[in-house]
Amino acid sequence: MHELQALGVALVELPESQLAAMQIADALREAVLEAKRIKSHEGRRRQLQYIGRLMRDVDPVPLRAQLDALTGHSAQEAARHRRLEALREKLLADDEALTAYISEHADADLQGLRTLIRNARREQKEGRAPRAFRELFRVLKALEPPTVTTG
Repeated sequence: MHELQALGVALVELPESQLAAMQIADALREAVLEAKRIKSHEGRRRQLQYIGRLMRDVDPVPLRAQLDALTGHSAQEAARHRRLEALREKLLADDEALTAYISEHADADLQGLRTLIRNARREQKEGRAPRAFRELFRVLKALEPPTVTTG
């Protein structure tokens, strides 16, 4: 029962955009959104208990898998993150890597990727804040679909 309540707390801590992307019962979604709006400690505590009660009627395994995928705790999500970081490093080190990447991802914006790579290289060379470096990662992550597992 406490684990279900902890799962409910994790749902409450999610941003609303991520909560909207999750496949959960409407009553549970409404209770979580209401808990986000409650400011008083006692009111929030009681709402979390209510969420825990609603969680008893929900299979927690798929919910936990969705939550782990969104928050990056799953092993598959961690592996995906490492793959994307390696790809970013490869793209920054070798111009031919971009050609190979574009041949596999026809929907990618070639000019936008070139600009990000060039700017990221310049940032590294000049020791500036890694804005383009991070943006390149975000673009690569958007181009590769997330891995969501259901248990």
